[in-house]
Amino acid sequence: MSPDLSIRVTVLDTLDAINLEVPASTKVSEVKRTALTRSRVRVPASEFVVKWKGAELYEGDRTLADAGILQNGALIVLRRRRVPVR
Repeated sequence: MSPDLSIRVTVLDTLDAINLEVPASTKVSEVKRTALTRSRVRVPASEFVVKWKGAELYEGDRTLADAGILQNGALIVLRRRRVPVR
């Protein structure tokens, strides 16, 4: 069993900072879906990416441990493409 990680995920669409306590074996894609759901974002998760330390994290089957996320890590969930401002 993987040790639990306390992480903070900020969803830029809503500027919500969500604190999660999850096992290190949790998939990056699951963290993204959880953060979007808690922020009440209704756009499909496929339109968002997860970044850590400025770099996009490949989601696929990659876990937080595989990505090197550490205790108290801060992730950002933002749109894959910019939304034009009118």
